[in-house]
Amino acid sequence: MSISLAVPLSAQGIETASRIHSNLGTPQLVEQALARGEGELSHHGALVVQTGPHTGRSAKDKFIVRDAETEDSVWWGKVNASMTPEHFAALKEDFLAALKEKDELFVADLFGGSQPEYRVNVRVINELAWHNLFIRTMLVRPTAGQLADFAPEYTIIDLPSFRADPERHGTRSETVIAVNLSEKLILIGGTRYAGEMKKSVFGILNYLLPTKGVMPMHCSANVGADGKTAVFFGLSGTGKTTLSADASRTLIGDDEHGWSDTAVFNFEGGCYAKMIRLSEEAEPEIYATTRRFGTVLENVVMDPQTRELDFDDNTLAENTRGAYPIEFIPNTSEHNLGPVPSNVIMLTADAFGVLPPIARLTPDQAMYHFLSGYTAKVAGTEIGVTEPEATFSTCFGAPFMPRHPSVYGNLLKERIAKGGVACWLVNTGWTGGKYGVGNRMPIKATRALLNAALDGSLNDVEFRRDVNFGFDVPVAVPGVDTAILDPRGTWTDKEEYDRTAEKLVKLFVENFAQFADHVDQGVREAAPRSIVAA
Repeated sequence: MSISLAVPLSAQGIETASRIHSNLGTPQLVEQALARGEGELSHHGALVVQTGPHTGRSAKDKFIVRDAETEDSVWWGKVNASMTPEHFAALKEDFLAALKEKDELFVADLFGGSQPEYRVNVRVINELAWHNLFIRTMLVRPTAGQLADFAPEYTIIDLPSFRADPERHGTRSETVIAVNLSEKLILIGGTRYAGEMKKSVFGILNYLLPTKGVMPMHCSANVGADGKTAVFFGLSGTGKTTLSADASRTLIGDDEHGWSDTAVFNFEGGCYAKMIRLSEEAEPEIYATTRRFGTVLENVVMDPQTRELDFDDNTLAENTRGAYPIEFIPNTSEHNLGPVPSNVIMLTADAFGVLPPIARLTPDQAMYHFLSGYTAKVAGTEIGVTEPEATFSTCFGAPFMPRHPSVYGNLLKERIAKGGVACWLVNTGWTGGKYGVGNRMPIKATRALLNAALDGSLNDVEFRRDVNFGFDVPVAVPGVDTAILDPRGTWTDKEEYDRTAEKLVKLFVENFAQFADHVDQGVREAAPRSIVAA
């Protein structure tokens, strides 16, 4: 049964004769998706859908309208491509015309952000029932009382059947994600990948919150039994979700958060986990969500007869995904928020085997590594190629940061200094050599070092200064093999380590050149030492 919209679509200038399904619950949306042939139920009750050719974000098809509002506030370039107001006007006209032709539409009124004073009211209009279920699962769901007077601030219209015209709309292809921050309207067309909606809300908050002194973060977060919060920055594959999902700690969220004066708060009410090669043994909490009604599984292969799932099959996509309410994970925060952080952890999977398993950072070093956003990918896809490839994604989430990275970096540095926050760089990558020679960092050692950092016991051990990066590295930690703490010592060929370290240092410095004029001297001096000295 629909819950009436407090503000009708017509009040937003949207005219349509379509049947409107507004604010349906999970069971109703699943029923609609099944009746419309949009997906199938698995043996255990999850809704299984396919996204077609787009199995991930279409980063090159995203545009922000360049106008008086955004001209001087958006960091224009490769990440934030511009669209003219004229092109957007034509696109909007055609989107509204397309809405008129739909027999049915699904509308959800939702919150982006769990801390009331910093959340935004988002209305999402979909042509697909499962898309509406997805975004309702991922964002914060208002109560019936809150829906009674819900006034949308931002509106997302998502029409996978829409085909953009590059000449008329100024797009690159038939796919488009167009963000108009002045009109507070986002138009998504030509893709069935539901994650575009989620990241669009993230982008809105990343644009709005810095002006309110709130730090938006691409991170996971949890709270210990001592009531202290830790946030985990990290790119894909670094262990952000795995390490934050600790049974002894309370999960605030796995992906997007804000850091205000009083709290760390989740932007979302759900989780969006990778499913490829998921196993019950390695990630039992996430695995359990795949066997529950209300979970949406994208591009996961399912046996047509038995309806059993095969998480190892990447026939449809490598980026298979599952969306589920955060409460499906045990031991989660009741209100999706916790105290301001006591610890900031920056995760990297260093495939060069140069970085130590853990290092303590000063506020200047923390800002340097936050703006760098380093991890390394392994080449493995090409026969005979074993050389790691450095990846730098500023703020550990460049595609979602509309403002200049220094805006977020300075906010982080200020909050670290204000709260006396301890900062750590944790390498979950390789030890004993680079990828192809060494081994992956033992997860047991990573957890032991992380626990020592979070419970404060790491503050009592002896540290040494790393000759390449200048940060402090523990010499010995109870319960951890001392040898692993000195990466150079784990290499058989010490001269090869030095050459590899020099190469990585050079990559860091070359990447950071783009930020040098936007940070103070202390941050510039936090660069790797060997190059600075040279």
